[in-house]
Amino acid sequence: MMYIFADYHTHTCYSHGKGSVMENAATARKLGIETIAISDHGPSHLWGIGIAGFHILDQIRSEAKLAMKEYPSVQVLVGIEANVTSIQGDIDVSNEARAKLDILQVGLHLMVRPEELLDGLTRMGYHFLRGLTRGCRKKTRLLNTEAIVNAVYKNPIDVITHPGHRLNIDTLELARACVAQKTAFEINTSHNHTTVDFIRMVADQGCEFVIGSDAHTPERVGDFAKGIKLVKEAGLSVDQIRNAR
Repeated sequence: MMYIFADYHTHTCYSHGKGSVMENAATARKLGIETIAISDHGPSHLWGIGIAGFHILDQIRSEAKLAMKEYPSVQVLVGIEANVTSIQGDIDVSNEARAKLDILQVGLHLMVRPEELLDGLTRMGYHFLRGLTRGCRKKTRLLNTEAIVNAVYKNPIDVITHPGHRLNIDTLELARACVAQKTAFEINTSHNHTTVDFIRMVADQGCEFVIGSDAHTPERVGDFAKGIKLVKEAGLSVDQIRNAR
């Protein structure tokens, strides 16, 4: 029987989630989950989705301490779901902010404030034109892959969140980079893009995985059923899932 002891991907009202640190911890306690991470979106995420600034990490740390006092059986980590902000692999977390984190996760998102305007417009333009020509489809895949692979090599990333969700990437190239840097692939239970074939292909490269709920409400913390079903169908062992035993 596979037991997922940690949910490293939960959001709160500090980004575009709806619950609090305490409420997420309460759900974890109810479900017998030993560890959660509060991994709200990085500040470059547009339309108010990202955290307002890195001072929010201090507030999350304070609330995490209160939550652990209230629920001693639950460890609450301070994390972030950072954004890739350039094709060169930059992310929207400064070195100073990294010192405040227990876990660094990175996701490839489109609506993000870029390091350079031309860089961002190039990626966005090819993405929106991808349906017009084969060349645009190929170019957007190349740019997305270059950005996320460069991010893996450039930053000490623990987990790549929802790889392949909405943005086309070369999965094998990303998997090889993750193996080289000891970065895990997330099996995200909030989205439906992950398939058994996808998991097997990544696992064949020697990659390790994390099952994450990507919870945006406290009620979804620890919602691992879809991920467990997928890894069982893919024939993965517990040793290949970092938050399982």
